[in-house]
Amino acid sequence: MKFPDTKYMGSKQAFLPFIVNHISRLRFETALDAFSGSSCVAYALKQMDKRVFANDFLKLGYHLAKATIENNTTTLNNEDIAFLISRNPKAGNFIQRKFKELYFSDEDCRFLDNAYANIMLLKSHLKRSLALSALCRACMKKRPRGIFTFVGCKGWDGRKDLKISMQDQFSNAISLLNSAVFTNGKKNRAFCSDVFDLSPRGIDLVYLDTPYVSPHSDCDYTRRYHFVEGLCSYWHGLEIQDNTVTKKIKSYPTAFKSTKTINDAFYNLFNHFKNSIIVVSYGSNGIPNKNEMVKLLKYFKKKVEVYGISHKYSFGNHGHKIGNNNNNVTEYLFIAK
Repeated sequence: MKFPDTKYMGSKQAFLPFIVNHISRLRFETALDAFSGSSCVAYALKQMDKRVFANDFLKLGYHLAKATIENNTTTLNNEDIAFLISRNPKAGNFIQRKFKELYFSDEDCRFLDNAYANIMLLKSHLKRSLALSALCRACMKKRPRGIFTFVGCKGWDGRKDLKISMQDQFSNAISLLNSAVFTNGKKNRAFCSDVFDLSPRGIDLVYLDTPYVSPHSDCDYTRRYHFVEGLCSYWHGLEIQDNTVTKKIKSYPTAFKSTKTINDAFYNLFNHFKNSIIVVSYGSNGIPNKNEMVKLLKYFKKKVEVYGISHKYSFGNHGHKIGNNNNNVTEYLFIAK
């Protein structure tokens, strides 16, 4: 089975052969992807026939994990798709009002309001997660670089994705996600929790790909993906910052976003999972650095192996980042036993 391609910030899809090559040498049956994001690593672990637990603090990541990791057999059939795109006279118009002319056309905004209302009428929670994931993917495909840090048509070009209607993007996304559904015969689970609220019991291996604190860029996923994160709950319980041009939501607090708290955050994280094999993906441009990371891991583990692979990030919000040497990094994989 093939996991859908993604441009999600920090996604490890490009590194999967490197990661799987080293993880496959370890002995484990249960695995937790504690910051699952795009879910591509959790999906690779599922393909390895492990029992997989996937967690992300964003609802965006949670629904994708529920659709592709927890879900073993459920797909959206033609009848479901016809229902999802049918007109719902009781649909709201929140997106049409709040985000008018910010990201999408009036027609696309109307489709999003209508589709969300229909998704909430699906009886299966797995089908709801599949449909929400497809709707979020459709939105991201309709934005340059898939992000929501700017409004209007900045960065608009001749790419086909930007010309396709939201409804067609939605249908395409459903097809891709349906094709990714498979069973590995295990009872896999998805969570939307603070990582420290997850029980470490019974976890043979924990894979950690935390947000990176870097002197060259921020790691604010909420800022980049606030629209699709809000869409997952139709903004219920979220604080929209109306004073911002992008109408972003208030970011979730996390100790992994600040240089003042990041070292303690890693120390506490490694302590929390000290009884599991700890595997960490990390970039050479991150804080703490490689040697500091090894030191933190050795507080709890006798043996720490470090592997590296060179990479050039092309993901950037500004023209000045093109050709910037700060995009040249080594992607590390720490394995602590």
